[in-house]
Amino acid sequence: MAVRVLVADDQALIRAGLRVILDHQPGIEVIGEAADGRQAVALARQLRPDVCLFDIRMPEMDGIEATRILAGPQADTPFAIVMITTYDLDEYVYNALRAGARGFVLKDAGPELLVQAIHAAANGDALISPSVTARLLSTFARGPDRGELAQPVTPLTEREEEALALVSQGLTNAEIADELHVSLSTVKTHLTSLMTKLDVRNRVELAIWAHQTHRA
Repeated sequence: MAVRVLVADDQALIRAGLRVILDHQPGIEVIGEAADGRQAVALARQLRPDVCLFDIRMPEMDGIEATRILAGPQADTPFAIVMITTYDLDEYVYNALRAGARGFVLKDAGPELLVQAIHAAANGDALISPSVTARLLSTFARGPDRGELAQPVTPLTEREEEALALVSQGLTNAEIADELHVSLSTVKTHLTSLMTKLDVRNRVELAIWAHQTHRA
């Protein structure tokens, strides 16, 4: 089954370019396009794509608000959303991750990383452009308005600490398994345990928590 993708970007040329790139990839099908966030939310609810690929800055409603509506805490069945941006160190990106996005890639990252991010999101995983992960998250970890972070009632195990550090570097589950010399299922078990202990929803929030608490 092909991964069904909804693309939202206010620039027609960007949307056309993304469609050309994705439609030439085996296992991916672009099922719709939106020119603003409001239209993106409506189309997502109508078409039920496997993955939404949203630009951050759009008219009517930006990608962050659209992501919060579709993937935030109030969403009954959160959509898998990947953000694309031209900004590699931008508060909008951080806010998008907090809103529920499973990852983000830069628009100039190239087709390979974009396709990896889409497949990762479709599989319940997440991918953040490695070139910006540590810099982006560590910058906002030092910010003054981080708020109170939940601390684990049950201490993290040594293996969980190792997995958390690797997540914060933007590694996928498969890459973490290789680094720790464990099975993929073991990595998923560690991440599930981390999410439960830290009261977060996904690996992107794990990465944010790691940087904000200087675990990364």
